[in-house]
Amino acid sequence: MRTIPNSLIDQAVAWRHCFHEIPEIGLQEYKTSDRLVQLLTEWGLDVESGIAKTGIVATLKNGEGPSIGLRADMDALPINEQNEFAHCSVHPGCMHACGHDGHMAIMLGAAYHLSRTRQFHGTVYFIFQPAEENAGGGRLMVEEGLFDRFPMDAIYALHNWPGLKAGEVMVNPGVMMASHDSFRITIKGKGCHAAMPELGHDPIIAASELIGALQTILSRRVASQNNAVLSVTQIHAGDAMNVIPEQAEIAGTLRCLQPAVRNQIITIMESFISHFLKPFGVEGELSWIYGYPATENDPDKAELLKQAAIAALGDSSVHWDQPASMAAEDFSFMLQVCPGAYCWLGAQRGDEPSISLHHPGYDFNDDIIANGIQIWVSLVEQSLVMSGQENS
Repeated sequence: MRTIPNSLIDQAVAWRHCFHEIPEIGLQEYKTSDRLVQLLTEWGLDVESGIAKTGIVATLKNGEGPSIGLRADMDALPINEQNEFAHCSVHPGCMHACGHDGHMAIMLGAAYHLSRTRQFHGTVYFIFQPAEENAGGGRLMVEEGLFDRFPMDAIYALHNWPGLKAGEVMVNPGVMMASHDSFRITIKGKGCHAAMPELGHDPIIAASELIGALQTILSRRVASQNNAVLSVTQIHAGDAMNVIPEQAEIAGTLRCLQPAVRNQIITIMESFISHFLKPFGVEGELSWIYGYPATENDPDKAELLKQAAIAALGDSSVHWDQPASMAAEDFSFMLQVCPGAYCWLGAQRGDEPSISLHHPGYDFNDDIIANGIQIWVSLVEQSLVMSGQENS
């Protein structure tokens, strides 16, 4: 594996700190985008910006050959940072609590190194995607013609993972992460005085019973080997302490690894709302918000990514075909259109559990920036092999 210069790694750490200081919410990453465009243009890449508002695609071509895309997410989260180091967020109420600052630094390091060494034949598209966290920037980029404008034979992404030791990688030949949907159930009853509940139809009681009933779907209606998570996360009802309200709302999220299970649970929920609520004298309405599909790797591309990670970090550092996460990732939209693969890059410092993603005290582990750059460089050089190197 070709060594990444220490000077480049140090520079990538500085870029990471810069991005951490100026976090921006999805589809508002204007300062971030401007800085990325500046750097990529200085290095001679062909840069197109403004895709899905703030997204960027930088093209590096070296002769004729296949083409691959590498994707890094750009957006931050609406969280007040609790850290006190020099590169803390300067934007109150917003911070890079998921490590996207590190993903961008890794991508920049790989882009710079590959633009100077050019040990490949073909085209690399460096994709900087906005709004991974909530607004589905991956879907927006696809809808705006990402793969029509930049034809790719494969696409890849990585994400730092605090639950995996630094210097290790996990990749699956199938599902990596779950689908993510949200729901809202509106329960309409009949309001009345709280001292005379017999005169009304209480939507709060009905909502409470429905919440418990929904939890039986996974334990009694779905096979135990079909992983899914159904969580009610909100309940809203009433304005006065002596009034039974007309209406109550509950909301939550569903995570699934298989599309068939996702559809099965939706159908069962619709049945519960139609029939379970009737004895309470109330009516329910389900609003379903389809989110991200499951993130599912192409087996062949996952194998290529695994081999690139082995070349970069060693065979013992790469974990293959492990349990998927019930978290979600909008890289899934890109994988639905173009074959590719996604991996987790270990970020845990030492043996103690790391602070989790989306925590106000989270900070990307700078020690893994070199690992990420090495993986991307290895993947490009193995996928876009130079003429005469096939049997070397």
